[in-house]
Amino acid sequence: MLINKMYAWRGYAGTHQLTDDPNRITLTATDKGDVVGTLSIGIDSPSGLLADQLFKEELDVHRARGARLCEFTKLAFDPSVRSKTALANLIHLAVIYARDIHKCSEIVIEVNPRHRRFYERMLGFKQEGELKTNPRVNAPAYLLYISLDYMSKQIREHGGTYDGKGEVTERSFYPYFFSPREEYGIINRLLRMDEHVAS
Repeated sequence: MLINKMYAWRGYAGTHQLTDDPNRITLTATDKGDVVGTLSIGIDSPSGLLADQLFKEELDVHRARGARLCEFTKLAFDPSVRSKTALANLIHLAVIYARDIHKCSEIVIEVNPRHRRFYERMLGFKQEGELKTNPRVNAPAYLLYISLDYMSKQIREHGGTYDGKGEVTERSFYPYFFSPREEYGIINRLLRMDEHVAS
């Protein structure tokens, strides 16, 4: 419901359902039991990624050099929740799932031109290829990518440095991420859960 509400508000076409796909994980952020944010992670597999529909040629270049790709899709956040930290936590958890659970090396995303600057300036994504029309939402889209090594370095240097008083010295989104110590604890808990499920 949140995805459809937010996508309709942005003028995107289509009905956006979460699919039962073993290579796709959906994370949610909640506030007092209500879902206020969602983000899906697609892990590359023989069936490919959603972004292959438009950007297969660009993605195949990364695959050819040995990259283990994943894609972030269906990012939606309730605008009434004005918390950069909550959004950053959701993205950080997705990074942990991609990097530490699924051993991915790069993230790709398809974004509307009006959102491109946020991902480039605040997270460090790079544009790849030209602007194309995404038939799934009947809207223009750029392909952006980022290495998880780069994100990990930014998290180590800046994660958790936002002091809650509105002041940040680093002009990016990374100060709102978990601190390296918090990240370490989350990774260990998730790995223990993964081992428990596997056994």
